[in-house]
Amino acid sequence: MNALLWLADAFNSQWVLPGGQVLLVREVVGNVFGLASALGGMQRKIWAWPVGIVGNLLLLTVFLGSILNPDHELPHLLGQAGRQVMFIVVAIYGWVRWRQASSNGGRVTPRWAPNSARIGLVLVMVIGTIALTPLFRALGSWEPVWADAWTFVGSLLATYGMAKGWTEFWLIWIAVDVVGVPLLFSSGFYATGLMYVFYGVFTAVGFVVWCRAQANAKPQVETIMPDPRPITSTVKTVDGDHH
Repeated sequence: MNALLWLADAFNSQWVLPGGQVLLVREVVGNVFGLASALGGMQRKIWAWPVGIVGNLLLLTVFLGSILNPDHELPHLLGQAGRQVMFIVVAIYGWVRWRQASSNGGRVTPRWAPNSARIGLVLVMVIGTIALTPLFRALGSWEPVWADAWTFVGSLLATYGMAKGWTEFWLIWIAVDVVGVPLLFSSGFYATGLMYVFYGVFTAVGFVVWCRAQANAKPQVETIMPDPRPITSTVKTVDGDHH
């Protein structure tokens, strides 16, 4: 019983920052797990996926804090909360794909997305943000709501791109961070906001690492062995004889 009480206290513990702002300890821990997952993803390690799922579960309780706990002072961000659920679903997909690649004797090889996929990513990013903004606003998400929708859709696409092995997913993360950092600071989620600042630098490094891995990857060349049978030819002369 004492152990359960200790876990409950640790789960709900918080730090009071200068100015009276509150920082949840589990928000920090969740972001640490997220950072570890990102490091593993840069190195294309399978363990990056389950580690990320743990962080997603912790952050889900943070962004829904005002719903789960009426005394919670910070606003709930539905886009940020929804993307944690999405992360878990897509992480399972990525975990399966990377395990399949590992069982076949290798790791996921970074590659550029085809042009059709790039167009699709841009369209989904724009249309998804426009479509989800009024929905998140009606549900009570923090303003500016379009930024919350942008981070949700962008995170979905970036995680899907990572699972597919598309190098462009790092660039999508940068686009998410540019919008997500001001949103998180304005809503009081300082730990996640600071982590997003770090992610912005980290994703740029990750993009370079994957580009190099892609350039150094051995091309898959189909080898066609010559036909061992002797070559016979039939030559027809002018007078109709065959030789």
